[in-house]
Parts: sequence; C-alpha cells; structure tokens
Amino acid sequence: MKPIPLFGVSLLLALPAPGQPADPLPGTAPLTWAEMDLSTRLMDGAHAFIDRKISESPGQRTRFWHRDSSSAAADAKSVEPNREHLRIIIGAVDPRLPAGMERFGDDANPALVAETSRYRVFQVRWPVLEGLFGTGLLVQPTGVVTARVVIVPDAGETPEQLLGLASGGASAAGAATRLVENGVELIVPVTISREKFNPGDPALRTSDQTHREWIYRQAFHMDRHVIGYEVQTVLAAIDWFRKRDGSPVKIGVCGYGEGALVAFHAAAIDPRIDAALVSGYFNGRENTWREPIYRNVWARLREFGDAEVASLILPRALVIEHSPVAAVTGHKGEIQPLAWESVRGEVQKAATLTKFGRPTFVHGAAGKTIGPYSNEALTGFARELGIGSLRPAASEKPADRRTAFDAAARHQQVFRQMEEHVQMLLRRADSVREQAFLLKVMPEFAGGRWTTDKRLQTHPPEKFIEGAKAYRRRFWEEAMGRFDEPLLPCNARTRKVAETNAWSAYDVVLDVYPELIAWGVLVLPKDLKPGERRPVVVCQHGRNGVPRDTLDGDKTAYNNFAGVLAERGFITFAPHNLYRGEDRYRWLDRKANAIGTTLFSFIIAQHDQILRWLDALPFVDGSRIAFYGLSYGGETAVRVPTILEKYCLSICSGDFNQWTRKVAATDLPFSFMTTIEWEMPYWNLGHTFDYAEMAYLMVPRPFMVERGHLDRVGRDPWVAHEYAKVRWLYAQLGLADRTEIEFFQGGHSINGEGTFAFLAKHLNWP
Repeated sequence: MKPIPLFGVSLLLALPAPGQPADPLPGTAPLTWAEMDLSTRLMDGAHAFIDRKISESPGQRTRFWHRDSSSAAADAKSVEPNREHLRIIIGAVDPRLPAGMERFGDDANPALVAETSRYRVFQVRWPVLEGLFGTGLLVQPTGVVTARVVIVPDAGETPEQLLGLASGGASAAGAATRLVENGVELIVPVTISREKFNPGDPALRTSDQTHREWIYRQAFHMDRHVIGYEVQTVLAAIDWFRKRDGSPVKIGVCGYGEGALVAFHAAAIDPRIDAALVSGYFNGRENTWREPIYRNVWARLREFGDAEVASLILPRALVIEHSPVAAVTGHKGEIQPLAWESVRGEVQKAATLTKFGRPTFVHGAAGKTIGPYSNEALTGFARELGIGSLRPAASEKPADRRTAFDAAARHQQVFRQMEEHVQMLLRRADSVREQAFLLKVMPEFAGGRWTTDKRLQTHPPEKFIEGAKAYRRRFWEEAMGRFDEPLLPCNARTRKVAETNAWSAYDVVLDVYPELIAWGVLVLPKDLKPGERRPVVVCQHGRNGVPRDTLDGDKTAYNNFAGVLAERGFITFAPHNLYRGEDRYRWLDRKANAIGTTLFSFIIAQHDQILRWLDALPFVDGSRIAFYGLSYGGETAVRVPTILEKYCLSICSGDFNQWTRKVAATDLPFSFMTTIEWEMPYWNLGHTFDYAEMAYLMVPRPFMVERGHLDRVGRDPWVAHEYAKVRWLYAQLGLADRTEIEFFQGGHSINGEGTFAFLAKHLNWP
C-alpha cells in the first residue's frame, strides 16, 4: 500500500522577510532571484547561449575543411569528405535505381502533352529509389541538342506552369521555353508542395502541417529529408542524361526558391553537373533556424554556410541570382525577402574559399532584386553550358492536349511515394539497429551458444560493457549532441522554500555555461545524522512542469513522489528541464539542430553539473545517485543516465516505447506525426537508437520501466516488445536481477510501488 503523503497536511512554507532571501543551505550563497523568474531565466539563458554558439560557427568551420590548393584536381579531391558529409545530412544516401525514362499516357492524357515547331513535351516518370519515381515533363527540342538541364520548380509550382502550359507559378514561364528553343533538352520534375496537408483521416490530426513538413518530420528521424528526396530525383534524371549521351553535351541544373535549394545542393554533391543557376535562395544562413521547418538540416552551420556549399561546385559554373522570393509565413518558420548585404557578403565569401573559380553574381542596380530567371542570369547560365548566344523565345505558344489531367493527383502520388519510402525504412529499422549495435558488440548473440543441458549460456558482461563505450560516445555526440565548452564552477546559490515535519526543501541554482544555469529543488530528510552519506533520487518532472510539481501533495500525476521518497529517508533532487513554455523550447531545439545539437544537449550539460555538485555534498553518497522521471522526464531517463554514468540506476515512467514508431509512423493516431511536438524527430535516431538500444547503454547498472495500462503515450504490446529486448540482454549477461518492468492499472502517472522497492533494493536503503 502506498504511504499517505504528508505534504498536503503539514507543509510549512519558509517564506523570507520582505527583501530578504530565505535561509540558504550551509556552504552556499543566498539565492535572491524570484522563484517565478527561474524558469524564464533558464530558458532565456539557453537561447542566449545557443545564439552565441551559432554566431561563432562561421569562424569555426575551417576545422572541417582541409583544402589542397596545389591544383584544381587536388582541391576537388581534398573536399570529397565535405561533399560526402553534405550528402549525408541532406539525406541523399540511398543508392539510386538504374537509370531509365518512361513516357506514359492514355487516350485522355496522351504521352505527348504539347508540341510546337521547335520542341515537344512529354509526360514522363523515371526510377529514383525503391518505390519512388520522379514524375514530370520531358521537353525535347526538334533540332540539335545543345545542352541538357533539369529545371526545378519552386515548391508547389507545377511543371506545366513553368512551361506556360498552365497559369500561375512563381517563376517566369518564359525561361524554360527560351532554353528549349535554343536546343536545351529539359526535364522538369514535380516538387512537393508547401500547401497545408489534409490526411483525409479524421483520426489523424496534422497539427497544421504542410506537405513538405509531413515528409520532413518522418524522414528526419530516419536520416532522410524532403530535400534529399528531391535532390535524388534530380540526380536520377542526370543519370538518364548521362546514360544516353552518345555525343556528350554539358549538363546543368537550375531552380527558383525551393527549387533553387534543391538544384544548389544537387550540384554541390554531384560533380557531373557542369553548371548551376540558383535564383531566390542563396544567402547567409546563420538565421536558417528562422526559415520553414522543412529546411532544417542537421548540423549544417557547423560545416556549411551557403558559401561553403558553393565552394563544392566551383570551379564548375555557378550563377547566383538575387531575385525576389515568395513570402512564406506560418510554416514553423518564414521565408522573408533576402537582404542585399547578406546575399552579397555570402557571395564574396564563396569567392575567397577556393582559388579555382568564383560565382557569377547577378543582381539589379544598387543591390535591387532581379528576375527570377532574368535575361542576364539565363544568358550567363546558357553560356556556361556552351551556348554562345541565347535567342529570344518565339511567339508560338504550346497547348496542353490532355483532357483529364489532374496535377493535384500527380503531386499526391509523388508525395505518397516519398512517405512510403520513409515508412519502409521505419519497418526495417529494428533489424538495422540490431546489426549496427548489438551484433557488432557481441557477434555471438546472433546464434547463441548452448550448454549440455540445453540452457542458453550467459556471457560475462565485461565485453559488452567495453564495446558499448563507443556507442555511448556516439549517442552523446551524434544523436543528442554535445557542446564543446567546459562547465563553469558550480557557484551554488540556494534558499529554503518549503518544509514538513520530515524534510526541508531548497531551491538550488548552479552555473553551467556563461549564459546557462541549472535549477532544481533539493529535499533533505530531517533525520540526517552528522557524517552520514545517503543515496539521492533525482526526480524529473515532465513537459511544462517545474521542480515543485514533484512535491505536489499527491494532487497530480506525480503523486508527490519526491516528497514521499524523502519521507522514506532518501535525499531527492528535482531538476528543472527545459521542456516548458511550449514552442519556446521547440525553437531552442531548432536553433540547436543547426550546429548538431538538441534540446538534450542542454539538459545533459545541466545534469552533468548537478551530479558534480551533488557528489561534492558531505551528506551525499556519490556512488548511489539514481534517476526517476515521468513523461518527458521518462524520456530523459533513457537519454541522460545512459550517457552520464554517475547515475547508478534509472527508472523510466510513462514514456518507454517503440520510439521510432512513436515519432515517425504515419498510420497511428497517437504518433507524434499527428501532434504539436515538432521537436520530437531526432536526426537518424531511427536507425541508431530506439529505447532498447538506449537502455543497453545502462548495462550493467539497474534499469526499470513503469507502465500504466491506460497510459495513452503508447500501447502495452509496444512497451512489452521493446522492453523484452532489454530484459533479454540483461539475462544473457547474467544481470537479469538488475532490470524490471511494472505494469499497473493506471494512466500516465507515477505509481510508486514496484519502483520504490527497486530503489530500496539497488540503493540499499534503508
């Protein structure tokens, strides 16, 4: 039976006299900040810290570049690692299918869409990846082919609009027809729209997502990206160009807006492209976190601004056009007019990064915008493709012959193919993670070894523990992200904030980084004896919580667990984590992604400092510091203690799950794909660490899961399936007594029965 909490009965608030701090903990300075300000101060400091780190990133990029300027060939070879890394972070990593191009149609929608005396237009599709085809228009000149170009429309602009076969569109329709009338063979692919997405299923909410965000969210978690899929579509078209080119001509890519982003990155990662025209995109990228969420690229600013990406194209031709952009707002980020000073500065920087070539910069008078696809930009691009002069477009206008064509249905087909490719990766991810982690550390687990009595032999844990060290580093540095900055001295400031007959509680503030603090509530039992060292249970609140919530008088889902544990004689500490204030912490995570870090990069640093401070307290047994968290605190329980080995055990409550499905599955109404938590995707986590793999990093330390049957964050079969992997590993290592799961008849809450017994057992208290 659970004890009756004393908090609500005998709580005495230890309020200071006006203008005076409450009693500080001995050996610490007084804390004078108002309690209501602490959460805001912490969040403000975190934003100031990451703003500084972003501003420092351009000056630190040279450590990732080792250019050999002895020759153009040597320079190109020396930047291959950078080219490969860019390819990885935009998610263009899958081997493409063999090149091909299919014209297709029927009586109502013939393959030959339109023709003039100078060119013919076909509707085509071409293989890209398993289950994914590029779709769009192939435009072939009737005369000699002078060059071949993939022209990428802006998001949602149709190939027909770009060719003047349909009204609307953001860029000038005359550009495409002018190129083809000058002998350029064109492929114009469908791009994914930035319009709002309606899944057509009332059980699936979209949290106001666009089509591009819908693909971005699920793909990001699986180390893919809507950018990467569209780049792969362009490169598959290039494959076809190269395959059939009996008399070689130059190949180019060009685009406007989102199409320019795709063309720019395609040219950077594929040296087969001879020339690129980028209109309405090139800019300084230090504020990339302000742009729409579907432009979020993991760790981009750590190694690449647009100047660095441009340097991967040079000395091949690069034409940059400073053109107007379509204003985009309300996409968890915005696209605003490109500032002349920023664009010009980035172009100038690109010219300094390599001595082999420089971009051609096209702009209006006095820094005004021009175009898109102005005569100057288009003729410069054509010249780089070997076309000496670009004749004006003819007056002859093509007409679409199709009578039942549906551009929206075509877009939906491409969109669903991208989604299905991600979902295929998700379904295969379990095996990928096992091969990448468990079977690499312990290959013998693949088959198992049997003793004469047919029982599976256990293995000494030392080999696994040693092998897991590299994965713990990888989890910290590559998955959660690690700040390369030393922690400050703790500089503890405290004040008493509450007490009962059994314990006293203190607000504690510690310095972490110059702008960043840690804050929490320390609860000390009153029966501590001089010289005695007791175990500590770190009690972690969930989303939108504060430390005092863990001392709630049994009024919420926390069930006063920090107070009840203190009544049982444990020291408890309730840290404040940053997931409070709704989108403020999501924007913090978004900023952090730009330099290869996450929300948990801050949280891990704060907990590292908290552990150092707790370990130094004279009444704390530093070898017995445990972690117990609910909800987002349970999420913390499989991220922070797995990395910080000073935590001697961890309990995950109300969160343990099949995390990859929880984050990225599109067929489940309780997936994060359907909620407001747009910070939940973590780059490549789906292929590297689900909750079982995170829990493996706890070995040989004790680990427990607390799960309410009625908790809607997941399903019992999911939880049991994922936990079974953890239980299996502990058993194979002879450590089965160090892990448990408790199911209880309840919801998203602390139960505090089996978990309290687990703490008592493994912390040896009382």
